[in-house]
Amino acid sequence: MIDPGGDQSFEKLGVEVHAELLERLVAAGVDHIQLSFQDVDPAPADRMAAYRGAFARKLQAAALIRGAGLPLTLNFVVYRANIANVPRMIALGEGLGAARIEIAHVQYYGWALKNRDVLLPTREQLDFTTEVVEEARARLKGRMVIDYVVPDYYAARPKSCMGGWGQRFITIGPSGKVLPCHAAETLPGFAFATAREKPLGEIWERDPAFTRFRGTSWMPEPCRSCERREIDWGGCRCQALALTGDAARTDPACELSPDHGLMQEAVAQRDAAAGSAEPVFRRLGAVPAPA
Repeated sequence: MIDPGGDQSFEKLGVEVHAELLERLVAAGVDHIQLSFQDVDPAPADRMAAYRGAFARKLQAAALIRGAGLPLTLNFVVYRANIANVPRMIALGEGLGAARIEIAHVQYYGWALKNRDVLLPTREQLDFTTEVVEEARARLKGRMVIDYVVPDYYAARPKSCMGGWGQRFITIGPSGKVLPCHAAETLPGFAFATAREKPLGEIWERDPAFTRFRGTSWMPEPCRSCERREIDWGGCRCQALALTGDAARTDPACELSPDHGLMQEAVAQRDAAAGSAEPVFRRLGAVPAPA
């Protein structure tokens, strides 16, 4: 994923330098790039990205990616305050020539969990988004793929997070750490090897961080005897930890989980807090709220 909204901005490096870096990535074998947007209007997008001018730079990045002939995926991060803009998000994806769009409701780990009451949409908002996405899928069939990620808090069964722990995906962070998923470092008691220390094949096959939750042998009940155990793989380990304090418990998104009530309580709490709070930002004051 490329996010040009950080300190190494287009203003500092220049569009020409970014184009040269992109050419080098293509030559190295990169064949697809995903770019994330937090909204379709500059002010709220910059505010949620916590960087003034990030939206404009991402538009430039999208043009560079398409200019290089690479397939472009746009990830639109959806939350309560911007959910009404989903039709415009899809239209922006069409305008930028994206081959794939992901309409992804915020997943509540890390900083998003702290802001859950502010970000979690209502059931009515979720139903609206689902209707918009299904209409767009039918209209754009054969031209654009639209993936849709809904909040676990309204689910009856957990999602197959990363296709199962250590089963389909491998993530290499900027520091070189090799992870089963992008949020795996939130789990305590794990030591993640780096790509400098061991070959990727060895890490994938034998590293304890990858084998700990791989397959079904680690599962507690009701996962162990569930007919969906090799479909959802017990759900998300990071979410289980965040909500129950134990990464090895059944994901509370599952209605069969003994902890499913935590999800229902969160929705009720969200309803009670609706419209009464502002998000808490890590970089306070980086981008002020629109007047």
